[in-house]
Amino acid sequence: MAKKEEKLDEETMALINWCIEVEHHLVAGGATQAQAQEHIEEQIEWFTDLFYDNLTPEEAAKEALA
Repeated sequence: MAKKEEKLDEETMALINWCIEVEHHLVAGGATQAQAQEHIEEQIEWFTDLFYDNLTPEEAAKEALA
């Protein structure tokens, strides 16, 4: 029996893609990719709030680097 792939809803996919963009901005700001990923994972609730507050990925990265 083939495992059925889980489909993520559009909102979840938008948040994931937004976090990927934030990661790119964190790396551009001097973090390593591993540091950026770890920070996003550890602070996912805070980043989710920023996403729903309509911050751009660049704005969120600046907040994280401040």
